[in-house]
Amino acid sequence: MMIDVKIYLCGMKKLFFLIIGLLVIFSSALAQKNNGKEYSFKLALLKYGGGGDWYANPTSLPNLAKFCNENLGTNIDPEYATVEPGSMEIFNYPYVHITGHGNIYFTPEEAANLRKYLISGGFLHISDNYGLDKYIRRELKKVFPDAELVELPFDHPIYHQKYDFPHGLPKIHKHDGLPPQGFGIIYHGRLVVFYDYECDLGDGWEDPEVHHDPPEKREAALKMGANILSYVFSH
Repeated sequence: MMIDVKIYLCGMKKLFFLIIGLLVIFSSALAQKNNGKEYSFKLALLKYGGGGDWYANPTSLPNLAKFCNENLGTNIDPEYATVEPGSMEIFNYPYVHITGHGNIYFTPEEAANLRKYLISGGFLHISDNYGLDKYIRRELKKVFPDAELVELPFDHPIYHQKYDFPHGLPKIHKHDGLPPQGFGIIYHGRLVVFYDYECDLGDGWEDPEVHHDPPEKREAALKMGANILSYVFSH
């Protein structure tokens, strides 16, 4: 009987060290995948239906992550995720970004999943790349039928995180030449959707050679983006 116990304990010990070894191997592989650095989380880009170019501005989120890591002390993976509105994967990401120029469409199931994500603590940032406005307003009514996009006042905390924007959003690209506006949907006192209109923060985050924006405009866009993420982290 004593021998059986020793054999059992020896087997358990081997199993324990095997598990530890596998965990070490897994951790090492993960670190290599992220160039030797383990990150706290990723930002996510929403891959929506309807034919619009959801994939516009491919360098935006990596540049925003890098800027925040350097200036806010965050630990965001520069490689963003791509998620669909109806997927459970969306719940893995605290911040989801929408951009594009054209049509966007949510199925009833996708709208319900997005609503669940947002009321569970998620955050959706929409950056109109010019042409998205009429479509995103229509689709957001599916997500929150009883809520309206409201313009946020200039004293809203999202404009006053590390960087101060006393006059609201910076104007990055011309579009129709209108003043930039920041809209939001507030659910039970919490801002769950932020929409920059006539501003185009996403374009401002892109690599300098993409749009050839003046350095001060690009910096303003990145600072406002950092404010958005700082707000998400703290609310």
